Amino acid sequence: MRDIDCGQITETVARLCQEANWDLGEDVVGALRKAHEEEPNERAKGIIHALLENAEIARNEHIPACQDTGYLVAFVKLGQEAHVSGGSLTDAINEGVRQGYADGFLRKSVLNDPLERTNTGDNTPAVIHVEVVPGDQLEITVAPKGGGSENMSSVKMLTPAVGREGVIEYVVGEVSEAQGKPCPPVIVGVGIGGTFEKCAWLAKHALLRDVGQPSDDPDTAELERELLERINALDIGPMGMGGRTTALAVHVERHPCHIASLPAAVNIQCHSARHKSAVL
Repeated sequence: MRDIDCGQITETVARLCQEANWDLGEDVVGALRKAHEEEPNERAKGIIHALLENAEIARNEHIPACQDTGYLVAFVKLGQEAHVSGGSLTDAINEGVRQGYADGFLRKSVLNDPLERTNTGDNTPAVIHVEVVPGDQLEITVAPKGGGSENMSSVKMLTPAVGREGVIEYVVGEVSEAQGKPCPPVIVGVGIGGTFEKCAWLAKHALLRDVGQPSDDPDTAELERELLERINALDIGPMGMGGRTTALAVHVERHPCHIASLPAAVNIQCHSARHKSAVL
C-alpha cells in the first residue's frame, strides 16, 4: 500500500485549475489551426483567427482564456493499492479548487443551492467522479466546464426502435437547436447506452479525449465521422455567424444497456476545451 498525502493532492489540483484555464491544449489549438486553414467563409475564418490569438495571449500572460472559468469537474482514477493519508480525498480536491481559483484570480461561479442562488465565493464544491483502478497511483483530471455550453447539453431516453439514425437525428438536432449559444466551434461529447446517469457521464468523459482522436472501435469512429459531417453542414459556424466549422470534433462513448432502453446524451463543449491531468 502506497500513501499519497492530501497536501500533495491539494497542491496539484490548485495548479491544474489555473493551468487548465490559461493553457489551451495543443490538441485544441491544432484543431483550430486546421479549421482556420480549411474554412472557406472569410468571416468564420476571422473569428477562428481571433480565437487562436486569444489562446496565445492567455498562455503567455497567464490569464483565463474565457471569463467563465467554469464549474470544476474532477475525474479521479484511484489505484486500489493507494491510500490517501492526512484527510479526505474530497476535501483535498475542494481545497485545491479553493486555492487555485483564489490564487489564479479565476471567476467563482458556483452557487450554494440552485434555488437560493448564493455564491459560495470559492468555486467549491467541485463535481468529483472517482474510479477505482489497479495500481498504486492517483490520476486527477480537472475539467472546468462553462455554463453556456453546459446549458446546451441534454439526456434523452430514446426508444430502441429508433436505432442508429434516431441517435444521429437526436445529436444533430441538439447542436442545431443550440446554434451559437455554446460558443462554437464546439466539441460534441456523446454518450450512448448505460442508464440515465451513465450516458450523461459517458458524454462528458468523451470530452477528455484529444480533440479529433477517433474512437478505438471502428463502428463508433465511423459514427463520429458521420455526426461531424452532418453537424458541420448546419452552417452555424464559429460563434453562430455562419461557416463550415460548427464543430471541431465529435467524440462518442458507448456502454451496454437494458433491452428496453436506448439512453443517449449530448454534452457540448465550447471552443475553450479545458482540461489538465496529473499522476501522483
